[in-house]
Amino acid sequence: MPKIVNRVKYIEELATKAAGYFSQHGYAGVGMRGIAEHLGVSKSALYHYFPTKEALFLACTQSVMGRVGETISSTGKSENEQLSALYTSMKDEFGSEMILVLEYLRGKNSQEIAEDAAMQVALSAFLETIERIVGADRAVHTLENIIGKLMLDYLSGGAIAQITGAPNTQT
Repeated sequence: MPKIVNRVKYIEELATKAAGYFSQHGYAGVGMRGIAEHLGVSKSALYHYFPTKEALFLACTQSVMGRVGETISSTGKSENEQLSALYTSMKDEFGSEMILVLEYLRGKNSQEIAEDAAMQVALSAFLETIERIVGADRAVHTLENIIGKLMLDYLSGGAIAQITGAPNTQT
């Protein structure tokens, strides 16, 4: 009797595992063969589920971004507490994630970036999460503040956060 596999769940498991591999090695630093080896599947099996590396990256983005709002619980927390929790959840992986994203976008023009499915997924997930906290009218500005503070913290090696204290993500 053949093994019954939940195809959707299996694809998500592959994407989740591959996301960590992309984060660790970068977009340009991996090929489908290396990813397949890491996942313990054949290259042809990986291509069966993800016809291109970009399709796999999109699935990885969907997997990761699907969990963005999970770290934030609005129950009994103020707006600032929720934004601080989001900031904290993004902080540890921010540098490697930004390097990965910039590497992925390298060579794409602004129109290609605007139309890129992975970038649309990422932005939508962040904006939807922030909209639930501050409302639609302040979501973009708040995301700008969070990303800016994360970038300053990353580029300063944490010195900015030490000088300014806890992140104030109020608009």
